[in-house]
Amino acid sequence: MENRITVVIWAMTIAVIQFSCGRITDENLDRQAKHVIVIGIDGMSPDGILNASTPVLDKLMDEGSYTLNARAVLPTSSSTNWKTMVSGAGPEQHGVTSNGWERDTYILPPASKGDEDIFPTIFGVAHASNPDLKISAIYHWGGFGRLIERSILDYDKNGENEDVTTRLAVNYITSEKPDLLFVHLDHVDHAGHHDGHKTEPYYRSVEKADSLIGEIVEATKKAAIYDETIFIVSADHGGIGYGHGGETLDEVEIPFIISGKNIKKANLIKHNVYQYDNASTVAFVLGIEQPYAWIGKPVKSAFAGFPDPPSFGKQAVKIAAPVIIPKANLYEPAGGLFIDEKAELRIEAAGDVEIRYTLDGREPTKDSKLYAGPEQLSSTTVVLAKSFGKNNEVSETATGYFRVVKSGNNNGVNFKYYEGEGWHFLPVFGTLKPIMQGKRHQIRVGNINNRSNQFAIRYSSYLEIDKDGEYTFFITSDDGSKLYINNELIVDNDGGHGAIQRSGTVELKSGMALLEIEYFNEAGGFWLDAYYKGPGIPKQIIPEDKLFLSKK
Repeated sequence: MENRITVVIWAMTIAVIQFSCGRITDENLDRQAKHVIVIGIDGMSPDGILNASTPVLDKLMDEGSYTLNARAVLPTSSSTNWKTMVSGAGPEQHGVTSNGWERDTYILPPASKGDEDIFPTIFGVAHASNPDLKISAIYHWGGFGRLIERSILDYDKNGENEDVTTRLAVNYITSEKPDLLFVHLDHVDHAGHHDGHKTEPYYRSVEKADSLIGEIVEATKKAAIYDETIFIVSADHGGIGYGHGGETLDEVEIPFIISGKNIKKANLIKHNVYQYDNASTVAFVLGIEQPYAWIGKPVKSAFAGFPDPPSFGKQAVKIAAPVIIPKANLYEPAGGLFIDEKAELRIEAAGDVEIRYTLDGREPTKDSKLYAGPEQLSSTTVVLAKSFGKNNEVSETATGYFRVVKSGNNNGVNFKYYEGEGWHFLPVFGTLKPIMQGKRHQIRVGNINNRSNQFAIRYSSYLEIDKDGEYTFFITSDDGSKLYINNELIVDNDGGHGAIQRSGTVELKSGMALLEIEYFNEAGGFWLDAYYKGPGIPKQIIPEDKLFLSKK
């Protein structure tokens, strides 16, 4: 018994020593660099980097390791993802589940608490491990400050714009040479909301971010710490249309770029990287053992001397998907509506790749039809295309929805338009009087609304069902919507949110089915698309040639 007690006491003593040091494994005994600077660009998508002129980021990737297929967490809101980035954990752990989160107003309590009674971030963890570290945060968006342990920071500043924020960072780096500095810039997200993602103004904002990152890098050279610094550049989320918060790849994919001392050069990270891996990687750089409550993993494959992890399943996307012309614009998917004319299909791809495509809704393979040039489409068609590289790389699937309609066939949808205030869910339409009503060829918001906030629309049409069977309906909406078939609620996508898709299934007989859709916009960006699939019908935008203003 005495020997067993001695062993237990000895084991507990060793554990206490290891915990107090913050280092347990041998590989964490040494810091990878003396300084680490994390630069977070709000709303900067991989698409922005690929389509803007970004010489600074290009050089960081050429001299470091990177992936443009890292993933944010859901929901793709700023508060949730900035907290995740600095916490090494997802919303299930840290509890920041929306932009409405506040320290005294939340739904899900944190699974663990550190300094300031919040889920521990890299700032608090680094300070607890080594109080002598010089730790700082300089941020453009003031809301970032509520997510971190500001009381332990050596320098804590909220800049009024991206230029001021960068100037504060440059001056601080030059004078203080911080061990850990987090810099947050917000202007790219502003451009996404104001001008739309994948637009020229958006790309210009990414170019400005690139130049500001360059100023920060140059500051480390002036401070004579460049050779002992690791830079990490990432983002909280991407975007689609005029917003984010949804579940599309455009919103979820983010860049992760790491460059500097001990980092492999021109190294494409071949495994998955997640938002919560950022804080874990910073901890690894600083030689700090991360808390048990964190779920992130340091991206060790980016560092010299560390191999890629074993591969399980498919690797992250290596090449860009082809672009179907007419290409996607804001929320509008590729393809379009063609009235009394044939549609011309064109597909473009970057680089020396093959484009394979299908016209029947099946996923393209290496054996699918090889794209050789423009093609005329005389009827409604779903186009799926992939790029195939010479080294077995395969892109994500690009999708185009081409709808061909002939006028004079009674095709279209009826609508009623309403305006209000204080709506957070669909209004009770029976208590409202429509401001406008009429007919349109397609279910779209942008060709009806008079203003950008607090409006609602009710659509009705008759959907031609050609074959008995099970049909699944989908609504993608920003904000809330509901879809009814023959007065039965099939899809409920209500509430204030980004462009999120929900679905429901129903058995239908051939003939004409009454289709009704209710939609409202709470504030900010707005969009509505309705899809379906059924027997022999691939998932697609409900074709306008199947929608009728009245029963036949």
